[in-house]
Amino acid sequence: MYMYLTSGTIDFMEKIQQRHSNEEMILMHGGGRSLLVHETEGKSVFQAPRRYEVVSSAGKLKAEGYFVCNNIPVTDEGRPVFEHRFSTNTGKIESEKGFIAFRLLRPLDSDTYIVMTEWEDPIDYDRWKNSQAFKDSPHSLNMKEFAGNTTHIFASASYLTTYTAKTDTQE
Repeated sequence: MYMYLTSGTIDFMEKIQQRHSNEEMILMHGGGRSLLVHETEGKSVFQAPRRYEVVSSAGKLKAEGYFVCNNIPVTDEGRPVFEHRFSTNTGKIESEKGFIAFRLLRPLDSDTYIVMTEWEDPIDYDRWKNSQAFKDSPHSLNMKEFAGNTTHIFASASYLTTYTAKTDTQE
C-alpha cells in the first residue's frame, strides 16, 4: 500500500478530488493550507506528490476527523530500528477512546517518516497524549532513549502537523 500527499489551496485540492472521484482521497486542512491524501495499491493521480510506502497500519482512514502527523527525519542507518519500534508496538493505541486509524509512512523520496494518527476529535488525541499508554508507546519518542546513546538514527528534530478533515463550510 502507498500513500501520496499533495498540498495547495482548498479550491485546487477540491478540483483534483472531484476530477478523480473514483479514487479514495481525504481532503484535510490545517496550518493555513490544505492537504490531499491518496492511499492506494496503485500509482498516484497527483503530478508531483510526496510519496510514501505504508509500513504499518491500523484502522481505516475516514474523510472526517482530526489528524496528527509526527514528521520524523531518520538516517538511512536508523530506518530498520525506527520501523521495528513503531511496527511492533501499535496495538495499545487501537483501544484508545476516539482512535480511528494509524499509519507508519516510509518516505520514498526523502528522509522524513510520517507517523499519522486519526482521531474523532482533538480532545481524544490530547487525552491519549497525556495518558500512561502514550508514555509507554513509541509515539512518546524521546529521541535519545529511542535508539540508545550509541546510535544516532535521527537526521534532525521531529515536528508535528495537525489537520482536520472537514471544514466548517463542509458541515
